[in-house]
Amino acid sequence: MITTTNIASHLPKMAKQQPDTWAVVLQAKHRQQTANYEQALTYKQLDEASNLVAAGLSASGVNKGSRVVVMVKPGLDFFILVFALFKIGAVLVAIDPGMGIKNLGKCLAEAEPDVFIGIASAHFARMILRWGSSTIKHTILVGKHPIFSLVMTTLNTIQQKAKGQQFEFSETRPEDIAAILFTSGSTGIPKGVIYNHANFNAQVEALKQLYNIQPGEIDLATFPLFALFAPALGMTSIIPIMDFTRPGDVNPEKIVDAVIDYQCTNMFGSPALLNRVGKHYQKLGIKLISLKRVLSAGAPVSASILKTFSGLLNDDVQIFTPYGATESLPVSSIGSQEVIRETSELTAKGKGVCVGKIVETIDVKIIGITDKVISNCSDANFLNSKEVGEICVKGPQVTAAYYNREKQTHLAKIKTDDGFYHRIGDVGYIDDQGRLWYCGRKSQRIVTTSETLYTECCEGIFNQHEAVYRTALVKVEQNSLIIPVICIELENQLSSEQQQLLILDLKQLANNNEMTKQIYHFFIHPAFPVDIRHNAKIAREKLGEWAQAQLR
Repeated sequence: MITTTNIASHLPKMAKQQPDTWAVVLQAKHRQQTANYEQALTYKQLDEASNLVAAGLSASGVNKGSRVVVMVKPGLDFFILVFALFKIGAVLVAIDPGMGIKNLGKCLAEAEPDVFIGIASAHFARMILRWGSSTIKHTILVGKHPIFSLVMTTLNTIQQKAKGQQFEFSETRPEDIAAILFTSGSTGIPKGVIYNHANFNAQVEALKQLYNIQPGEIDLATFPLFALFAPALGMTSIIPIMDFTRPGDVNPEKIVDAVIDYQCTNMFGSPALLNRVGKHYQKLGIKLISLKRVLSAGAPVSASILKTFSGLLNDDVQIFTPYGATESLPVSSIGSQEVIRETSELTAKGKGVCVGKIVETIDVKIIGITDKVISNCSDANFLNSKEVGEICVKGPQVTAAYYNREKQTHLAKIKTDDGFYHRIGDVGYIDDQGRLWYCGRKSQRIVTTSETLYTECCEGIFNQHEAVYRTALVKVEQNSLIIPVICIELENQLSSEQQQLLILDLKQLANNNEMTKQIYHFFIHPAFPVDIRHNAKIAREKLGEWAQAQLR
């Protein structure tokens, strides 16, 4: 019997409903007159292949509840393995390989994995650095290696041995853990977010309702974890040729070729990816006529990026920016037309970034900003409309805890009579129209002797300058006082004289707004440090250290 609570239960349903529809397709390395489906799986094939691997993994000692690290490049094996693990009822442990050796080791130690499945290079790193050495009981090699293939169980061996075996879908309850997904760690050490099957199913339903995604659509999946939702939504996932740890450096031509060749109707891309592709094609007259919508998340998307990329789309097609976090997504959503026509003007005046109407299934509260634990709602200071405070969210797609992080879980949750609110770690407010506005990360606010400054509010004032790509508000210490500083990343290279004139312009902008009058220091930085997942979240803490050195 296939339980409906298991997130993988969508796959066999789609395999019956549309067996011959492509589920996963790898973009062809060389363009042909027609789209190349050589490396691809239909829904029926993906369902059968994941059943086979699930049976083999079960026979190899991977059971319901086993914590399994998967370090495999996005592709057919990745999809087969993930759905096999969900079908077993095992727990997928997903860690970004680009987060750095030190953080990888910490995350693996915290996750306490029982099984490690990876390509040869991942196993080599695991052995050299002794990742999970005290907990890992089973290791499985994906692909071939002259030595590892002789001493380690391979995915191919598992598939061969499982042929002819019957696989029974694992019965799972809504509250059973499906995955541990690690945050990017852009504002601290990455934390393992516990996702249960109910969380995943709620996300699927919310995305379906928000964007009217229909079975049979074709999705360009530039973010592997989002691609896992495609089978549940009945979409075909096109996996483009790109380095998924560096979306900001993507080859624009490969992305556009994939959209055109496979007639993609949906696309998910980080702001950095949209910026790179949009700039490359903005004067070439290219139109991606098959796209019905574009989704972008990971950081606020500037109006300039939205305008540039919208030039590649049909007039009635929008770029939607769902707001949320690893712990809770989606919370709200806004379309590019509303941003360009209305809210971007307010952003330039220091009002923050509008992230749109709140999702129907989500309850949002704004509370007074504090870094202390709030155990119960009775202890929270709930704010009124238009008052800036900490954003708290409650709903079925909001996760309940971090794995092996009791202190952080306690700090992030506020108990209610029927559940909890999650303190998202952002500050913002709700306007008179019921729209949510984002003002920045709580940890990155700057508290001086006279005021509190929020990153998105201040930066919006300076980002409107045509010579500026983006700015970052950071803090430095001078004579034992906290001083706000604006770091600037340029749109294009400028001479020393032009840079001096730009800083004079920005100082004038600062003086014209009451919020920024006390900002006197401006430094031009060659290229902002950003997160590894989306290449879009600014690492303001690192920039602050750099700015401190400039001030000396």
